[in-house]
Amino acid sequence: MDRLRIDKWLWAARFFKTRSLASQAVDGGRVKLNDERAKPSKEVKPGDRIAIHIGEYEWDVTVLLLSDRRGPAETARTLYDESEASQLRRQEQAATRRLQAEPSDPIKGRPTKRDRRLIHRFTHND
Repeated sequence: MDRLRIDKWLWAARFFKTRSLASQAVDGGRVKLNDERAKPSKEVKPGDRIAIHIGEYEWDVTVLLLSDRRGPAETARTLYDESEASQLRRQEQAATRRLQAEPSDPIKGRPTKRDRRLIHRFTHND
């Protein structure tokens, strides 16, 4: 095979858990093929450059091999080559994310009766 649908390749390369999620990402413009927006049916071939934006992370990869089957992660990593700049950018993002505390960490579940009274006092200022 010399060409494959981009949504199928993204699924096989394990960027997305399902082919449907890959298709939605391509439709939503979070995946660019050779610096252009693509449709899920667009075909990729070895040598194509793909920019994938998932959450706050972005991958810049070059397609090396094609596969229409989803295999183990080790096999999936052989399907593409990630650029050095992309790897460094993702590592820096992960490091800063580890250092920053999540604002909602101290909040656990529903507010207690005391919390509701404090919220009421704050919002209604009677």
